[in-house]
Amino acid sequence: MPAPLTAANVEPRTQPMIEAEHLDLRPLRRQDADLLALYAADRRVAEGTRSIPHPLTKSAIAEYIDAALAPDRDEDVWAIDGWRHGSANLLGVISLKHLDRSQSQIGYWVAPAFWHGGIASQAVRGLLAANPHHNRTVFAEVFQDNPVSARLLTNSGFEYIGDAEAWSIARNAAVPTWTYLRRMG
Repeated sequence: MPAPLTAANVEPRTQPMIEAEHLDLRPLRRQDADLLALYAADRRVAEGTRSIPHPLTKSAIAEYIDAALAPDRDEDVWAIDGWRHGSANLLGVISLKHLDRSQSQIGYWVAPAFWHGGIASQAVRGLLAANPHHNRTVFAEVFQDNPVSARLLTNSGFEYIGDAEAWSIARNAAVPTWTYLRRMG
């Protein structure tokens, strides 16, 4: 009988560093905890996601980083890093959650201090170009009160496929969403 899967005997998946237009996408590091906590504690960031609680605790950040580094993770999380290009070493995060049949779901957020600078657009385009999961399809959803993010997706080649709703921990409510997909070449 084979040994049960545990963190000790699961071979870690490699997560590549990805060079984008004016930033790098790199795996999260434990050293990112303080900036993650600072940025994600902003109510606007938390309410723009499904999973960030508000108020945010240090233990929630530690759990998030632990999950991102776990060898058996189902989601790859990259720090959006502008250091090589003269900006901060953490501007936000972008992720791909594994789904079945060569599909993933993309998610991202950028710290408010860096909004309206094209950071999220560059990160999304860079991640899609690299296609590290070798996806045939990438899905995305945005809350309907975030038309800027919806425009970013359509400008990145995503097609609108319908309305839905998703639970937001920070809002403690189901929030209407727009759902998108992008077929990869």
